[in-house]
Amino acid sequence: MDQESIQAGKQQPWALVTGASSGIGAEFCRQLAAKGYQLVLVARRADRLQAVADGVKTAHGTNSLIITADLSQSDSCQAVVNRLEEENIDIETLVNNAGYGLPGSFHVPDWRQHADLIQVMVTAVCELTWRLLPGMRERGQGYIINVASVAALIPPSSGHTLYAASKSFLIKFSETLALENADNGVKVTAVCPGFTYTEFHDVNNTRALVSKLPSYLWLDAEFVVSDTLKAIFAEKVKPSVVPGRLFKALIWVNRYLPWLGRPFINRNARKYRITE
Repeated sequence: MDQESIQAGKQQPWALVTGASSGIGAEFCRQLAAKGYQLVLVARRADRLQAVADGVKTAHGTNSLIITADLSQSDSCQAVVNRLEEENIDIETLVNNAGYGLPGSFHVPDWRQHADLIQVMVTAVCELTWRLLPGMRERGQGYIINVASVAALIPPSSGHTLYAASKSFLIKFSETLALENADNGVKVTAVCPGFTYTEFHDVNNTRALVSKLPSYLWLDAEFVVSDTLKAIFAEKVKPSVVPGRLFKALIWVNRYLPWLGRPFINRNARKYRITE
């Protein structure tokens, strides 16, 4: 990214989005650009990141810094922050969106696959937040959005063992961060979407299964992101957001009628998850 574009962007806030190449991450980029943000796009696929950057440039005149990074690598977050420092970019909004699912029972994949998932979905989220939070506190303004899942709020089921567990961590992490930073101008929330139309299910090989689910169970990324941004930029921010009335209802059932929700989830898990 040229220095002229960086300087032009100094008049506008910057947002960093991980997993920005597709799905919910790409939609965060589009909607943040529409709100006047300049963007730092982080993901593995440079060509897809460039397509997102070109799209927001055409639609909104947005400057984007593309950082190609594999967050499963332990040095990736430091490399991202080093690049921000080189370009003299201060991040006002951090969207920790990168993530994926690992199909099957816990004992089936080798440990390296589990370790990579934990690195992407837990460790990298914590490290990027830890590295960028002090600057937000010093400037007295910042927003942190952690993309969790409704899977963390409903009864567990067989398969994809670490996915819901990692998302549960993100919710508690967000709640604690929100409390710690309430008096420092930094707002934090975890968004917990249900089934959303993205590439997520193609990547974890469950597209054929989830395609059998009824249409009313599905959300689109535009709605998920719009609901999240409305919540994080509100005067009073909730530490977690659940888009969609249906999923709010499912969580209510789990909370107040667990004897009803838990058996239903367990019986139907094979319809949308690889459990072996």
